[in-house]
Amino acid sequence: MSKINSVGELAELRAAILDQRDAGRPCITTCLGTGCHAYDSQEVYNAFAGEIHSRDLADKVDLRGSGCHGFCEQGPIVVLSPGEICYCHVQPEDAAEIITETVLKNEVIERLLYRDPVTGRRFEREGEIPFYKHQDRLILGQNRLLDPKNIEDYLALGGYKALAGALAEMTPEDVLEEVKKANLRGRGGGGFPAGIKWETARRAPEKEKYVIVNADEGDPGAYMDRSLLEGNPHLILEGLLIGAYAIGAAEGYLYARQEYPLAVENFTLAVQQAEEYGLLGSDILGTGFAFSVKIKRGAGAFVSGESSALMAAIEGLVGEPRPKHINTAISGLWGKPSNLNNVETWANVPLIIERGAAWFKRIGNERNSGTKIFSLVGKINNTGLVEVPMGTPLRKIIEDIGGGIPGGKKFKAVQTGGPSGGCIPEQYLDTPVDFDCLEELGAMMGSGGMIVMDEDNCIVDVAKYFMHFLKDESCGKCSSCREGTTRMYEILDAITRGEGREGDLELLEELAWVMKNASLCALGSTAANPVLSTLRYFREEYAAHIQEKRCPAKVCPALIRYSIDPEICDGCGRCRRSCPEKAITGELNTPLVIDGALCSRCGICREVCHLEAIVVE
Repeated sequence: MSKINSVGELAELRAAILDQRDAGRPCITTCLGTGCHAYDSQEVYNAFAGEIHSRDLADKVDLRGSGCHGFCEQGPIVVLSPGEICYCHVQPEDAAEIITETVLKNEVIERLLYRDPVTGRRFEREGEIPFYKHQDRLILGQNRLLDPKNIEDYLALGGYKALAGALAEMTPEDVLEEVKKANLRGRGGGGFPAGIKWETARRAPEKEKYVIVNADEGDPGAYMDRSLLEGNPHLILEGLLIGAYAIGAAEGYLYARQEYPLAVENFTLAVQQAEEYGLLGSDILGTGFAFSVKIKRGAGAFVSGESSALMAAIEGLVGEPRPKHINTAISGLWGKPSNLNNVETWANVPLIIERGAAWFKRIGNERNSGTKIFSLVGKINNTGLVEVPMGTPLRKIIEDIGGGIPGGKKFKAVQTGGPSGGCIPEQYLDTPVDFDCLEELGAMMGSGGMIVMDEDNCIVDVAKYFMHFLKDESCGKCSSCREGTTRMYEILDAITRGEGREGDLELLEELAWVMKNASLCALGSTAANPVLSTLRYFREEYAAHIQEKRCPAKVCPALIRYSIDPEICDGCGRCRRSCPEKAITGELNTPLVIDGALCSRCGICREVCHLEAIVVE
């Protein structure tokens, strides 16, 4: 491929690519994102490739390996076009049957269709599946339509059209104003208006400036940015190019977690391809604009997601935050003006420039424009990545998209915003999900983590889990965070062990106030959110642990007791043979007994009992 030297040549190339493609030709799309890859989707892809080759169908059937489709628990996922026939849990041995029955005969294979766990109904087309039907996948939906390793797939979908329009028809100030008018708020957690950050960096007196992609996605269970980088790297690269043009930067960085090898691989290839096509480098599209990108891999520290700590890590220093009176938009990377946004924020930019700020603002609500991608996990029927307009009620996400709580259990809370977020109880399920409403409830948007809990979750144990994570991830630079997270964890741990004391809850609140007001960065100032939100909505559960020495959810080992119901037990001996403490006694074929003094409350007896005779109190 020769270098593209003008906007006109880019349009001609796109037209040539589309002319060579037959929209009605069968295409088998196999998800090769990390989630499906864990289910051996590469083997499924290879099986399709082998069948197509052995049957001499290469000129009749296309095969595409795509990024994440979102419904990860159903992987490996295969979608057949035209028609959007969606098959779930596909195995390599299914490839021959799919080609024979569906591709060649246009017959649907019932057993491979998605089956709703509640109604039992099967759905043929991807867009009809409730998990997808209630979403608005403006960004994530592109993953299924392209091979992330093939720049021509991205160009065929209109890729780099927004960049071309910005360079040819808009001044940097025009681009900046369009992003400001769109009210694009940063998707990385804080929700700060991206346009204002861009403007601050652009107006900074230093001539040399940097733009940075924050792909240091550290929230447990969150993988939105990873999936975008894996599935559509050119979209993020195009957004970064447009931002660099608006800000006046000639160099940019992607800072990605060490644990994201496929995302880094695909983005690295996208950079190489963009350079070969003349979309990166000097005199891009003959406009005189020059830009280059470097990739820096992080070491996995959660605190490195903070802007100043991330920039220190890029410089080769320890990833520690700097005092907040230093604005990184004015003095960031190597003391130069630097603009940092997360992956999802950059992914929105091409859409805004191509379709306009007015279009973008029609999605969402007045103060929160566009869509947001969430990682929906936990005690819920449908787990995966969910993209909905800002302001969508929590109930719609959990019940309509997520399919509700498994096993007829009762919903208890949803934790939003990652480790520094908060737990929201049932009475607020109709709350719109946006930056402002979540903050009012004592939670936060964060990068988009959403963990659903049911009646079997102990809220004190949940708070302890997140505080354990935060104390380990604190950089230790400021005492309020270093000591505060450690002390809060110790108090919570004591409460779950039955050693809670009167005054512990007040002490937790006092520590939280100090951390919020004296910490150096957002890790410390928000670290108390899991504790404060659970105290706000579930204080009586804390009280039960402290005053009654009882765990209402029957989770905390020190506060529960195991026994065997003699009316149910048939004396089979399974529990006795499995007990590591030899705490179960009695004769075979007669009801057995658990010695509470010896029982370690490990729960193994409950797992192996086929009659559900083990009672937990």
